[in-house]
Amino acid sequence: MDSQIALMLGQDGIVNGAVYGLMALALVLVFSVTRVIFIPQGEFVAFGALSMAALGAGRLPGTLALLVVLAAMVLVVEAVRARRGQPVEWRATLFWTVALPAVAGLLVWARPASMALQTLAVLALITPLGPLLYRLAYRPLAGASVLILLIVSVAMHGVLVGLGLVFFGAEGSRTPAFSEARFDIGGLAVSGQSVVVVGTVVALVVAMFVFFERSIIGKALRATAMNRVGARLMGIPTELAGDLSFALSALIGAVSGLLIAPLTTVYYDTGFLIGLKGFVAAIVGGLSSYPLALAGALIVGQLESFSSFWASAFKEVLVFTLIVPVLLWRSMRSHHVEDEE
Repeated sequence: MDSQIALMLGQDGIVNGAVYGLMALALVLVFSVTRVIFIPQGEFVAFGALSMAALGAGRLPGTLALLVVLAAMVLVVEAVRARRGQPVEWRATLFWTVALPAVAGLLVWARPASMALQTLAVLALITPLGPLLYRLAYRPLAGASVLILLIVSVAMHGVLVGLGLVFFGAEGSRTPAFSEARFDIGGLAVSGQSVVVVGTVVALVVAMFVFFERSIIGKALRATAMNRVGARLMGIPTELAGDLSFALSALIGAVSGLLIAPLTTVYYDTGFLIGLKGFVAAIVGGLSSYPLALAGALIVGQLESFSSFWASAFKEVLVFTLIVPVLLWRSMRSHHVEDEE
């Protein structure tokens, strides 16, 4: 291996690691707020990419029907809760079940021709899926153990993968790049799409840092993640915190799908592998530390890139083997076992 090949592999590792970093951030966010290890995170990636491809081909994405059905189901569930005398936050409910689906439906039905409007339509289409799934599958089990929530996540993954096959078929799709530019940096060819991926990820990470550090809502989410009971006693609506964490998770997944669709062919089940690699990165951060999760994502990206050169047949094995020493190290540092841990 010469320096030129090493630079190319390093570049691929950075681009892949940036996407895995987004996955890791979403997983850490959801777990810290709701204790849910969200296995279907990768499905948002596939849905976002394939919905963008469908809009580019002039077709209605099947995710629109999924959004409408989930919104109707949530409205029925909330109506039943209200009839039983349970408190219902109707403003948030109508926002997730009526307002955002209406915006998404209008954007999709307009069959936008520009990539900017298609991107906006996909984000409006995928983002509400997160809180809708949370309200249907996870909120009724908010007091359950992490193991039960994990089992529900595995079941949800199977359902969403099956729906992806129904909506988009078994054929893969790619989308046009957001940038066709080419740059020559020290003899290394860098594509404009790679710059878009890294730039978007950096912008999202900075935006999330400002959101959690400066905004009241972000601070409420942090408080819920640190102590759910204490946050509830202080008047923070923890159920709405779950809505917001899942919405951010879906938004991050949709953005990731839009970023990778021009770089690789995306199939209905592609998101699962991407989500698993993001999970490995999140485990490096202990499912609690955002900076360590990002560092783990870069390690995963570099390991995948260089192992594809040295041992391409075993690159997935090498990537997932990384989780073994991390878990061993964490088990040696842990002196007790708690459900919250």
